[in-house]
Amino acid sequence: MSFKLIKKSKKSKARVGSISTPHGVINTPVFMPVGTQSTVKAMTPDMVKDCGAQIILANTYHLSLRPGPDLISEFGGLHKWMNWNHPILTDSGGYQVFSLSNMRKITDGGVTFKSHIDGSMHQFTPKSVVDIQLKLNSDILMPLDICSPHTATEKDIIADLAITHAWEKEAFRYWQDKHVKNQLFAIVQGGMYTHLRDQSIDYLSQLDFPGFALGGVSVGESRDDMEKIISHSIPQFPEHKPRYVMGIGLPENLKFGIEQGVDMFDCVIPTRLARHGQVFIPGGKLTIKNETFKKDPLPLDPTCNCYCCTHYSRAYLRHLFTAKEILAMTLMSIHNVHFLVKLVDKLRNDILEEDE
Repeated sequence: MSFKLIKKSKKSKARVGSISTPHGVINTPVFMPVGTQSTVKAMTPDMVKDCGAQIILANTYHLSLRPGPDLISEFGGLHKWMNWNHPILTDSGGYQVFSLSNMRKITDGGVTFKSHIDGSMHQFTPKSVVDIQLKLNSDILMPLDICSPHTATEKDIIADLAITHAWEKEAFRYWQDKHVKNQLFAIVQGGMYTHLRDQSIDYLSQLDFPGFALGGVSVGESRDDMEKIISHSIPQFPEHKPRYVMGIGLPENLKFGIEQGVDMFDCVIPTRLARHGQVFIPGGKLTIKNETFKKDPLPLDPTCNCYCCTHYSRAYLRHLFTAKEILAMTLMSIHNVHFLVKLVDKLRNDILEEDE
């Protein structure tokens, strides 16, 4: 895998690049729809591709519990398993494990946790998480880390950071010795403390990770705090490596992140909102169940050329949603994923079209 920096904006810290992977080239900046359980909810892979998505994200925690990495490996890895012959990034599962605060125990060697499915005990270690993702055969892997709560004290985050750095170093050495094509990114942590973010960036930059991610944002903190951490941290990431902010996907956050030099984003928000009857439109969101749309002949967004907007009216979509028809979720998921992918595409093209 290689990253090529193509152009830097003169109006902001935004940049355009490309990432070469075994399953294709990713043009950046890029938004990655989330397929937690090896499926983007309510959408087929062809639908996701037709929205313009170049890469999707799958979840190591969920897939390790069900159906298990060995079974997916028997089917030839995630790409063949889910019929997606394009790049895939898998997260480490750390965020999910650490959100189960009453069901896990952290040690220097890893984390032991109870399955949310059946209560069975499992363990993640820096090496086992790499092994799981190699069985999944994702193009980009993430190391085990501790995602500290945004309300954590400085003392607690310092302790979490020490463990995270030790785990990431162990994962990096283990991955490096394997000489595989799958690439391992670093995850920078440090909570809402900029000086701890500095320490994390300094430590991880000494290791030659192929890419760098910012974790521990969009975890309940205020928008101001999130923007503070992104704007402080991202410009310090190595310039000639992909820069990824984990878990953000609202249009205003994507625009802000790109202006700070972020290359990659992921979020469950487009499909989650769709399942609750909300869709993105220019300047905000629309709630389809509102009575005002009962006889509305317009598409969700008259400026949008997605499958949903070129075939169906707001009135029809409102009917599907109020009747609890599954098609409502599919059509509105298509629109929301398309909206975010095309938003990022436009911002990338705006950078390319800037005067030299």
